[in-house]
Amino acid sequence: MTCMRLSFSAPTATAGEVFVLIRDGAATTRSEVGRITGLSRTAVAARVAALHARGLVLEREEGSSTGGRPPARLTFNADAGVVLSAALGRSRTRLGVCNLAGDVLAMADVDQEIGIGPDDLMPDVVKRLEVLLDDLGRGRNEVMGVGLSIPGTADRARGCSLSSPIMSGWDAIPLAPYFAALTGAPVLLDNDANVIVLSERREHREHFENVLLIKASTGLGAGIVAGGVLQRGALGAAGEFGHTKTPAAVGVSCRCGDTGCLEAIAGGWALVRNLQQQGRAVGHIRAVVDLAATGDPEALRLVRESGRQIGEVLAGAVNLLNPEVLVVGGDMSKAYDTFVAGLRETVYGNATALVTRELEIRPSTYGEESGVIGSAAMILDHVLSARAVDATLG
Repeated sequence: MTCMRLSFSAPTATAGEVFVLIRDGAATTRSEVGRITGLSRTAVAARVAALHARGLVLEREEGSSTGGRPPARLTFNADAGVVLSAALGRSRTRLGVCNLAGDVLAMADVDQEIGIGPDDLMPDVVKRLEVLLDDLGRGRNEVMGVGLSIPGTADRARGCSLSSPIMSGWDAIPLAPYFAALTGAPVLLDNDANVIVLSERREHREHFENVLLIKASTGLGAGIVAGGVLQRGALGAAGEFGHTKTPAAVGVSCRCGDTGCLEAIAGGWALVRNLQQQGRAVGHIRAVVDLAATGDPEALRLVRESGRQIGEVLAGAVNLLNPEVLVVGGDMSKAYDTFVAGLRETVYGNATALVTRELEIRPSTYGEESGVIGSAAMILDHVLSARAVDATLG
């Protein structure tokens, strides 16, 4: 979250806009709200009272006094509700219940059969989330929203997968209806790399205005923040670099049905295929990474070469976007040192000296929890926006 999201040209700030100031920490007392917004004391009191009645804002006498009664401190009540989060994957779905600050209160995993369709998986996802709520002692009426992520391009308007080679059978199937019996709260869907980059901006990295995040797992994808804004592209397909053609993959078949894609030589599924062809018993990129962690020479070579090939393609993106930080997430980030050794070689070798001069390369902050935390951040930015809060207050 970034402070001072709002600007005020006249003393007409709504309760929702006052809430955003308090949530972001830009205003912690009534007098600060009045100074920033230009609202009268009476107007500030009315808006704070509405927010307090809804449970979104708490007021405690904790401020320092300059003489007389100390000012009451306004704080955002992160326990006023919860959001549900689900990071859908090819073989595993990670679920979470988060408070309104995006902190994870409970998590669970659903290991699923590869190729399972939404009609088989989503009811199980909803049931598992219900169990998490019950275990926490939280009611259905406390759910303020549901955030979902999925590999591949997401159609945010319809809430469905638009194009995902990983999740065959999911395209054009809206996911919100599966939650209808659980909650009437908003349900939002986005690409998995997009929500992970949102998790990176949730706390201590929010000051980065230009971020390039890569998710290197079974497939490859990127989340792009430019000028402080998440870039989704005209069709929501920004960051889908895994099917960029690369000379090293000429003639190599890709699971998308084409040949020559980066994923065909550097995606997690390609590394699994290579080891299987050598007679190794691996079924997922996580197994390859586990082998690398034990020092297996071939697994180490494949992971490093994947990083090198990805860097060949990403160098052009680094030149175009000039990010401050390049974040590495996904299953291959568990072999971070090996993977990034290859990545650095080609990114720094092929991008210009200027754009790489201050470029930082870092692992994702939340690791395996990134998808859950990022999906929660996405839905929270929606349901706790000024407009949504005003609508809730009626």
